[in-house]
Amino acid sequence: MTDGVVELDSGRVGGVIRNGVLTFSGIPYAGSVSGSRRWRVAGPATPWGGILMADRFGPLAPQAPPVAGMSIPGEPEERDEDCLTVNVWTPGTIGRRPVLVWIHGGGFTSGSGAGALYRGGVLAREHDVVVVTCNYRLGALGWLAHPALECGDERDDSDGTPADLAGVGRRFGNWGLSDQIAALRWVQRNIAGFGGDPGNVMVFGESAGGMSISALLGSPAARGVFQRAVVQSGPPYWHTPEQAAAATERLAAELGVPVERSALERVSAEALVSASEAVAAAARVGTQLPLPFLPVVGDGVLPVDPLAAVRRGSASDVPLIVGATRDEAAFFAVGAPAFARLDDEQLLRWVRRALPTCEDPASLIEGYRQARAGRGDPVEPRHLWVAISTDAVFRLPSVRLADAHAGAWSGPAGQGTHGYLFTWESPAFGGLLGSCHALDIPFVFGSVARPEVQVFSGGGDDALALSSRMRTDWAAFAAQGSPGPHWPAWDPAGRPTMVFGPWPGSAGPARLVAAPRDQELALLTRALATG
Repeated sequence: MTDGVVELDSGRVGGVIRNGVLTFSGIPYAGSVSGSRRWRVAGPATPWGGILMADRFGPLAPQAPPVAGMSIPGEPEERDEDCLTVNVWTPGTIGRRPVLVWIHGGGFTSGSGAGALYRGGVLAREHDVVVVTCNYRLGALGWLAHPALECGDERDDSDGTPADLAGVGRRFGNWGLSDQIAALRWVQRNIAGFGGDPGNVMVFGESAGGMSISALLGSPAARGVFQRAVVQSGPPYWHTPEQAAAATERLAAELGVPVERSALERVSAEALVSASEAVAAAARVGTQLPLPFLPVVGDGVLPVDPLAAVRRGSASDVPLIVGATRDEAAFFAVGAPAFARLDDEQLLRWVRRALPTCEDPASLIEGYRQARAGRGDPVEPRHLWVAISTDAVFRLPSVRLADAHAGAWSGPAGQGTHGYLFTWESPAFGGLLGSCHALDIPFVFGSVARPEVQVFSGGGDDALALSSRMRTDWAAFAAQGSPGPHWPAWDPAGRPTMVFGPWPGSAGPARLVAAPRDQELALLTRALATG
């Protein structure tokens, strides 16, 4: 059923009521990024006449098919280079509600804003907010960076269309990041028509989505397009221009083409995806964060590394929630025979490869073993691998981001930085996942009520109560820049952390804990500092 029409700067769109929420799907927020527009900043969306019925999701960015069993039935499957669309869920078009803009994860190579876990209806309906999700360019199409791709002033592009990010200077990468900024600028221009407040926008995202937000916190081009941020399992990671150029050269070699814009533009999107898979497989060998594509420091969108930028005050007035799950790394190892058979010697070899600056990996492993044994946690090599991997890749960098942000905070007292740890355990694979990567997503969106999601998330009254608590805190943070007095601002010395999920000696969905599992983080910090 159609219910209302919204006037945008590119035309009119009609929405559809689903479960009491007005939804708009597949709205173009930018123009073409295919053909001669590949590896350039997207211009504005092409205007349309009449009413565009926004009743179906737009195509996904080109990407590899999902791993068997890792997708939810009913998710969109169409892929196209011209994928830059947004989806909006709103309780109504009258009013000025907080706006929550979700940036999806997927290792910068997969995913979309139309994922079944990311539907914004529950948040919009139960918390009176407007929810927006977006697609952005992925893989080589979104993150390839090399001097051969430099295109100078985007206002001089071949079609003469002024770009939404004109004026950022010479560019050679971060196409996906510029898409995210373009989507946020679209929100600024248009969200009032959907009943949202363009002056009260919160970005939130997980994994690569969180890493993108970490980058946006340090990007001058993103200044002012959002007022709050939530980074879920996505601390700052980036490539130097040299690392990005090397990845581009490996990709070109895999494709058998020269590193030239014209040659790369002639390669099909499907061939780029296939070659990127091969480059990614090579990157997984002995690498702490095995991602072939990351935001690139050194262009006009991201001039310096985002952690340094945050430390210098780039987001000193943007309240931030940052956290991780307790067993992030279990998500990436379950089902791998080598993980199930991991022994002490293999664990030691992995730590040596993944943490090359650690001078005494055996002592680090033993320290983790003793800390976990003291709490009654399992200490088999696979459990130690999950713990050390999780802390090295996710938790310690998240704490460092929290420390940097809190140290630069210049906004109102009681706001600033807030840290969390998610400890709810998944029942999937007989419990092997524990509190793994991405497990917090259905709790934030309220999709734990869906039977097909509960296979991963778990269900029952406790799960629903935890989801309600997280949604309430996220919505309160979006509205006022603070979850409330029950969750005090981060102090780098005491590290007050909201634990969402079970915690020894406590009942209820959440509780405040000072520096949870800090013994291991201290061990890891010392081990890396001595390298």
